[in-house]
Amino acid sequence: MTASCEPRRAPPRRPESPFSSWCFVGIILVALVLRLPTSLGDCRNPPFFESMTLKGTPKASYLPGERVYYECNKGYVYSYYYPLSTFCEQAGTWYPADEACYKKKCPTPKVPNGEVYDPQITFEFDKEAHFYCNYGYYLKGAQILTCQLSGDNVFWNYDIPTCEKILCKSPGKISNGKHTNNWRDVFEFNELVTYSCDPSNGPEEYSLVGESKLVCSGPGKWSSDPPQCKVVQCEPPVLKHGKAISEMKDKFSYKDEVKFECLKGFYLNGSNPVYCGGNNTWEPEMPTCIKGVKPTRATKPPLANYPGYPNPRELPSIEQIVELGISLVINNSLL
Repeated sequence: MTASCEPRRAPPRRPESPFSSWCFVGIILVALVLRLPTSLGDCRNPPFFESMTLKGTPKASYLPGERVYYECNKGYVYSYYYPLSTFCEQAGTWYPADEACYKKKCPTPKVPNGEVYDPQITFEFDKEAHFYCNYGYYLKGAQILTCQLSGDNVFWNYDIPTCEKILCKSPGKISNGKHTNNWRDVFEFNELVTYSCDPSNGPEEYSLVGESKLVCSGPGKWSSDPPQCKVVQCEPPVLKHGKAISEMKDKFSYKDEVKFECLKGFYLNGSNPVYCGGNNTWEPEMPTCIKGVKPTRATKPPLANYPGYPNPRELPSIEQIVELGISLVINNSLL
């Protein structure tokens, strides 16, 4: 046997598997898959509330089960219905996510002989209270109050109003007359006094000029001023180109009436009848008799109602258009 002097060759290398290069990548992917549920469960920013502020510094994310705590803002009170905290759930949401504080309320106003009404149901700060008094009373003070917040305290912006009884002082004495219950100095709401005149010492009786009955209608306020008791006489009225159709007398007393008519060829212009007033004059102003035929009221609309006067955009109604058309036809036929 002859021995060979050739050097020994290493056995051929097996070709590298195409899958071996992805082995490390696969391990990374498995790790990521195993981590996936936890990553999806992370919570981001804690919820924002109007009544509460987050304690501490917020983080970029929170793991499931982590809890954050809040405190009530100034002007708010803890309600005990919900906790002052919330925690991160596995689904990546916060629970609970409800307001746990409520606005502070101003003290409920008490108004004897009146009522207080709250349009917003509660007397929290920034809300209003409206006040009303019972019949026979009036409100002294502001009718609407607002509950305001200053720092951590709440208060009404004005003093609580009161309901005071409506009273009137005596309406006063008058010359030559008197009123009922004149011995009293104070009258209540809706109480009535009646004035009358004394007998006259002369040939003419006094006339009561003004309202005879006065009512206490408000705090210190009567329904009208006291009347006067005095002699009222008016001279017989004279109408040029006319005559009176009422009974004529030498003297006319207070509130005597006279009616007139004009002579033929004249028409009456002014008030008819007139009456003898408290200043010994005829009221309203005496009418006049004007020569001619009394004009009738125009049937067509005034010039200002026609199209283009003064504003072309202002159009008349259908009735005015029809009436205008008729009058134009009549006027054209006369030309």
